[in-house]
Amino acid sequence: MSKTILLTGATGFLGSHLLEMLVKEGNDVIILKRSFSDISRIKHLLGDVKYYDIDKVELKKPFEENNIDVVIHTATSYGRKNEKISEIVETNLMFPLKLLELCTFFNTDTFFNTDTFFNTDTILPKNLNYYVISKKQFIEYGKRMCEEYGLKFVNMKLEHMYGPKDDTTKFIPFIIEKMLKNEKKIDLTKGEQKRDFIYIEDVANAYAAILSRINGFDKKFYDIEVGIGDSVRIKDLVMLMKNLCNSDIMLNFGAIPYRKNEIMNSNTNPEFLRTLGWSPKFSLDEGLRKTISYYQKHLVKDDEQ
Repeated sequence: MSKTILLTGATGFLGSHLLEMLVKEGNDVIILKRSFSDISRIKHLLGDVKYYDIDKVELKKPFEENNIDVVIHTATSYGRKNEKISEIVETNLMFPLKLLELCTFFNTDTFFNTDTFFNTDTILPKNLNYYVISKKQFIEYGKRMCEEYGLKFVNMKLEHMYGPKDDTTKFIPFIIEKMLKNEKKIDLTKGEQKRDFIYIEDVANAYAAILSRINGFDKKFYDIEVGIGDSVRIKDLVMLMKNLCNSDIMLNFGAIPYRKNEIMNSNTNPEFLRTLGWSPKFSLDEGLRKTISYYQKHLVKDDEQ
């Protein structure tokens, strides 16, 4: 059964893939963006959705004009672009809080929050610390508000997503780009830390699995881990990418020290998702092949421009 879904962060990596899935599944999708947002990832979908430029209209307008069943919130600020602390807090705490308040006022049934494995008790680089604090605070507000107002709050705790259309400052596309450009070497840590890598389509399908069963959810707050359930050493990941890129690049493992309190093993228990009939469709090898193929075409286009 199709739903009316409000999606934030639709122009981003995760949001663009979720939008593709939501439209394909036949939902009525409303997206929030800014008038100056880069729409390159979703340009082909704009004719299939309704959108509001939130720098030009009040946030309540989409709720007033549409009977919204579900909000999926993916917009986030990691603080990687030298944002002020107040800007990080505005994006990660105040903005979704305003959305939650509107959900309660307009009787929206479900709110999806997009969380991350970073949201653990660990010491991170300063910018990510502010990110983590703001995200943790929002979840606490969400827990209280869902109990008070009867709203379902689904907290999607994502492991390491990767795939086409990602920002090339992220680890996997950053490494792929260097390999495809035949650079001489990459300086890396020892690479012994392990991560749970999940292909972006599998993440989108996890949201779809929950949406299809959400009416049967009897609790108000759900904390759902989204990952493969198996972790891989960074070193093994990079060597696999080198092989798939057919690259001669020198991998300088150990040239960069680990961060203070580096998370040495991060993975998930996706058992809840499996009870909904979800399972990952893409192995690491398959997912990386699809990702590398995308960046090969993307780099060729960039070089031709």
